[in-house]
Amino acid sequence: CSVVGVAALNSRQLPFPQRCSPRCGPSANMSAMLEPLVDKVVQVITNDGRNIVGLLKGFDQTTNVILDECHERVFSTTAGVEQVMLGLYIVRGDNIALVGEVDEEIDAEIDLAMLKAEPLKAVVH
Repeated sequence: CSVVGVAALNSRQLPFPQRCSPRCGPSANMSAMLEPLVDKVVQVITNDGRNIVGLLKGFDQTTNVILDECHERVFSTTAGVEQVMLGLYIVRGDNIALVGEVDEEIDAEIDLAMLKAEPLKAVVH
């Protein structure tokens, strides 16, 4: 999947190959990276370890994102992945660690009921 890192954005640590000019901040760079993902299925990993998959409908200058038809994937070491339907959902930009495009063909082939995994831990600052 295409991954856009949000957690480490500041003027000294842009995790991207090119840096913004001084007149455009990290928000402008992030907007340029999220724009091609609008109306595509994306996966959002939050700072508290949640895994949310949905259709990216929009975003703003603080990287708040609007997801439609979304669900949260809850991982467990004892049971398969539980999918909790959320519907239309807004994720605050300051709580986003990663945004990535989902390859829907590959995603459809994964048997989530058989997938067991340790849940992600929260980001520690």
